[in-house]
Amino acid sequence: MQELIFNTTEKTVKLFESHNSTQLFYYNNISTVRVVDGFYESIQVIENSKYPILRVPICNTNMIIEK
Repeated sequence: MQELIFNTTEKTVKLFESHNSTQLFYYNNISTVRVVDGFYESIQVIENSKYPILRVPICNTNMIIEK
């Protein structure tokens, strides 16, 4: 089971292989993580434009939202 941590203050997303294990991805400048068609989708802001940069399936992922 993957673990996605979205920090709303720092605007970062970290994806881990499982709880307290290997970090797979790290992104900053994340405006939001939204639910789209069974996926968590991370949206990154680059030069005032928003781009989806990561999609992970909800069925395999626990999402934690931190402040």
